Amino acid sequence: MPKWKQEFVNLITKKGDSCLHRNNKIYVVTTNQLVSEIKKKQSFLCIGLDVDLNKIPEHLLKEEDPIFAFNKAIIDKTHHLCVAYKPNTAFYEAYGLKGWKALEKTINYLNKNYPEIFTIADAKRGDIGNTSTMYARAFFEDLAFDSVTVAPYMGKDSVEPFLVFEDKHTILLALTSNQGAFDFQTKTVDSKELYKQVLETSKTWQHSENLMYVVGATKAEYLADIRQIIPDSFLLVPGVGAQGGNLQDVCKYGMNNNVGLLINSSRGIIYASNKDDFAEAAAIKAQELQRAMKVELNGHF
Repeated sequence: MPKWKQEFVNLITKKGDSCLHRNNKIYVVTTNQLVSEIKKKQSFLCIGLDVDLNKIPEHLLKEEDPIFAFNKAIIDKTHHLCVAYKPNTAFYEAYGLKGWKALEKTINYLNKNYPEIFTIADAKRGDIGNTSTMYARAFFEDLAFDSVTVAPYMGKDSVEPFLVFEDKHTILLALTSNQGAFDFQTKTVDSKELYKQVLETSKTWQHSENLMYVVGATKAEYLADIRQIIPDSFLLVPGVGAQGGNLQDVCKYGMNNNVGLLINSSRGIIYASNKDDFAEAAAIKAQELQRAMKVELNGHF
């Protein structure tokens, strides 16, 4: 076991907290390791595993677990081009128990075969403290994800239960890529946009160093102001590609000294083809983004 993993085991055991593991192997990707992977792969690509059985190749429907079969093929062909995977849990919950089983098999497969990959449970949770604790345990302990997305609307006692998990990250919805974001997030309250108040307030919460933030690529013009408030935090940026976001603008205004960006693409990669070559087609699309990211990295560093 690597030294950093053994130290984490010792620390958790010493504290008397539950050890985050499966089959005696620790799964955790720290921010420093994430930055190291970005530099190694010349990529800050996150691939969204949003599996719709109506869109995957028909031959996979004959598999015992079509969702996992699809994910495994995509992962095996693209893992060298990305640094993170993000299953949106809605696409698994919709299929009931078999969907949850597929999600569990997917995260186990990632943790066992590609432990360097940063994993994101895109669950958008957020409830009163006791409930949030249970959500956090579900995603951080049972499923062993590195991070989970959380809605901040109910305030700090709905978010802090996630933040107490050492070396795990809570990705707070700040300024999202959908059109409805303008309904509330950009409204001015007490002379300041609501999303800015969310960012500033979240910095005062306990263990706020474990926060990352969701900022949509379609809101790239806001990134300069966002970086004034949270200059050092990682941003998860959906909306590049299918939703019309521009990679170059996101990098221009959002990149920091540690890169600080995870650019997510889901449909544009995983549904590049619905034929037998779907995984190879996904790899081609992923490589296109990776090469564009390499150009941005070389231009910034």
